[in-house]
Formats: sequence, structure tokens, C-alpha cells
Amino acid sequence: MDRVVVDAAEALAEAAELRSGVVTREAAEHEVDAVLERFEATWGEGRGPDHAMIRALLHAGGTVLVAVVDDEGGVDASATPPFATPGALLGATLGFLGWNEGLHLHSHMNAVAPAARGHGIGLALKLRQRAIALAHGVDEIRWTFDPLIRRNARMNLVRLGAEVAAYLPEFYGVIGDEITGADRSDRFEVRWRLAAPRVDRALGGEPAPHWSGEEGFALVADFESLRRDDPDEAARLRAASAAAFTAMARQGLRPELDEHGDYVFTDDDPDLDARPGQETR
Repeated sequence: MDRVVVDAAEALAEAAELRSGVVTREAAEHEVDAVLERFEATWGEGRGPDHAMIRALLHAGGTVLVAVVDDEGGVDASATPPFATPGALLGATLGFLGWNEGLHLHSHMNAVAPAARGHGIGLALKLRQRAIALAHGVDEIRWTFDPLIRRNARMNLVRLGAEVAAYLPEFYGVIGDEITGADRSDRFEVRWRLAAPRVDRALGGEPAPHWSGEEGFALVADFESLRRDDPDEAARLRAASAAAFTAMARQGLRPELDEHGDYVFTDDDPDLDARPGQETR
């Protein structure tokens, strides 16, 4: 991988760390239990890998990364209480290599302590994961997310510049964890082409293009609250989305977010340039 690209990726990761008041790095052996606790605090006890699996991934060089409080004094005084303890482990992520349809890193879990969310820690972990992948010659990261959670769709498609590669209905079967409960485990798989024009645009803070397309799907602002407070309406929305996404996939389209935060189904070039009058790069 071009050293200039790798250096730029590391600089972005370091800038994200400064903004969030954490340091992101590979987990140390003594932190394996803390990583497991961070995952279980998010998804529930027994809903993630066990100690042995995390230890094996760490030993093999899988990206088992942590976000810990900066103990060099670079923390914003207005940060939430968890930031007050130097060395506190506020976030963790893990990934592993795969080769279906090309070599890539599959980013499987990414968790941030509830009280520390909203400070950019999840973004810092993603950018560190990107820098590490590029340094090892891997130029694509993939993961899955619930297509009805708008904030995740915005982070993935707009902030990071990933693109949806597949609709995977009932991908994990019945999960029954703290987040999904009895809901369907429908997922979008996204591909983050780490050095692609759309990623450069997104990470550079440039506006997204105006995506063409006549069909789409409107998202609610907070599907997780809807699922908790009105499960019948959440189930109706899930069923409607499954029908819409299945039809989208059959037509060879992919979803992007419009300026209102709703999906538009398009066949535009994923690297469409947002600037008026410019050709696709």
C-alpha cells in the first residue's frame, strides 16, 4: 500500500483520538477480560465471543482494538464521568480476515460504553482499524448493520463513506440479545473501500452527492425506541422494509441516504462526485 495513503489514514485516526479524548490501539493481553465485559455490557452476557476466542484473535493478529482514556492530559474537561479515570477502557472492536469475493477485514463487533457515546469513540476505533488494515495491504473492510437504525446508516454511508453491498434478511437468525430481542435480524452488508473516492470525500467532510432514484424507504428517527415502546408498529415497519429491500436487491439497486436521512434506491456510480458539473471519478 502506498505509504502516503497509510500516513494519511494514521493522521485521520490520530485526529479522531484527540477529538474524543481517547487512545486507540491493539488490546493488551491483560485487557482481554475488559474487552469481553465491554461486549457483554452492550449485547448481554454470553452474546459475544468468550475469553479464549478473543485471546486467540489477539494472538493471531486479528484487530482486537481498544479505546482507552488518554492519560496524557488531552481530555476535554466537559467530558462525561467515565473520561475522568485515566486508562479506563471505553470502547472495543474486533475483526478478522476473510476472502469471499476478495481479501478483506470483517469488522464484527464495535462497542462503546453507554455513558461515553456521542464523543466520537466509535469513529476513532473505525479509523484506527482502517489505518491498520491499509498498513497491512488490506484495502477493504466489511461489516453488517441493522438497516432500520438511522444513526448507524448515517455513520456508515455518509460519515465513513461505506456502501451497501447486499441485503441479508434474517442473517443471524433469532438473536434474542439486549439490543435486538425478538426482532428479525435483517442486515445490510457494507463494504468500506478504504482508498475509494467516496471514502476520501466522506472522511474529508465533503457533502454527499444527490443520488438519483424514484423509489426508497423512509426511516423513523429512533427505531430502537419504537421497538421498545410500540413493538407492533416496529414489526410492521420491519416487514415493510423487508419487502422494499428485497425488491431493491432484485432490481440491482443499492440504498443511499438522502438529505432527509431516508433511503433512496439508486444505480448511480458509488463514487459519484458531489460537486455540481463534475463527472464521476
